[in-house]
Amino acid sequence: MNEFHPSKRILLGPGPSDADYRVLAALSTPLVGHLDPEFLKVMDDIQLLLRYAFETQNKLTIPISGTGSAGMEAAFVNLVEPGDRVAVCVNGVFGERMSDIVARCGGNLKRIEAAWGATFDLEQVHQVLKETHPKILAVVHAETSTGVLTSLSNIRQVLDEFPDTLFLVDCVTSLGGHSVGIDRHRVDFAYSGTQKCLSCPPGLAPITVSEKALDALRKRKSRVQSWYLDLTMVAKYWGEDRTYHHTAPISMNYALREALRIIQEEGLEKRWARHQLNHRALVAGIEAIGLQMLCRPDDRLWSLNTIRIPDGVDDANVRRRLLQEFGIEIGGGLGPLKNRIWRIGLMGSSSSRNNVVLFLSSLERILSGEGFQLKSGAAVDAAMSVY
Repeated sequence: MNEFHPSKRILLGPGPSDADYRVLAALSTPLVGHLDPEFLKVMDDIQLLLRYAFETQNKLTIPISGTGSAGMEAAFVNLVEPGDRVAVCVNGVFGERMSDIVARCGGNLKRIEAAWGATFDLEQVHQVLKETHPKILAVVHAETSTGVLTSLSNIRQVLDEFPDTLFLVDCVTSLGGHSVGIDRHRVDFAYSGTQKCLSCPPGLAPITVSEKALDALRKRKSRVQSWYLDLTMVAKYWGEDRTYHHTAPISMNYALREALRIIQEEGLEKRWARHQLNHRALVAGIEAIGLQMLCRPDDRLWSLNTIRIPDGVDDANVRRRLLQEFGIEIGGGLGPLKNRIWRIGLMGSSSSRNNVVLFLSSLERILSGEGFQLKSGAAVDAAMSVY
């Protein structure tokens, strides 16, 4: 059997994003033990850098050993006990997944629903909170399946009337590409993934937990149902005790540390501005050739862009040709949006002017071959006018 040498790809799908060469180099750093003093220093660095990325002072700010879904599960299994009332805002796949986990934890679930591609009616959120007084309100900040950005400040304003309710937020596709403002929005538990705007390979799930949430965890009447994700034990490994819990993925932590160093060097504000600029240029190009975005302008993610597929255009064929002819990966729609949208990720290292221009020019060429009427070069010209 031969060595594996993957084809060169430009990752513009919903994740993973392209990893910086420095991050990939960090993965090849020689291993040390997971309790080696030098690795413990790496752990300290990661916690400090994650607090910067999350915009928080929370002491318990660590990466969970697992993908972003492990971060989601950790949030709910630690905070939800059987019978606890939990309100989940659902407008896409990941709100659905949250709801599934709440049910598996035995929680009393109340769904607050919006159409896929839309954000939430704040009056509806307020009414549900008033009627149920849930222990937790859970929101997906950046819904990867639809490209919707939910305003955390708006949700926080509603929550201010319900001080006992914990605020739980999915930041998987926003951390490092949008401001998440954990302390500013008084978020109690947030989780993310390494493979999106952090531009690190998948395998770790950064989380941050407020003192209010930790107090709720300490007051549980039953043990956390997951041994592996039980933060009462995991926190002791990442804290001052350094108590062995599991063998951390050493190389992935090297990579995360380097990815976070790159973010610190660029600066959060400059990084957010870069994501916004490249999003604006992409949208300008898409609209210049007669295509439409799925979401309203105020509800759009910069890091994950959703484009309506025009009538008569074959979704799978366009994505296949982009991959085979240009080495560009994009994503298709999920659930009710299957065959109706393309999902274009401009996350972390993948969010660049070169990638926007290459994608638009490639898409123009393929759409022309599909019989879609457009003015050649219009997309790139419109994007460059933004730049």
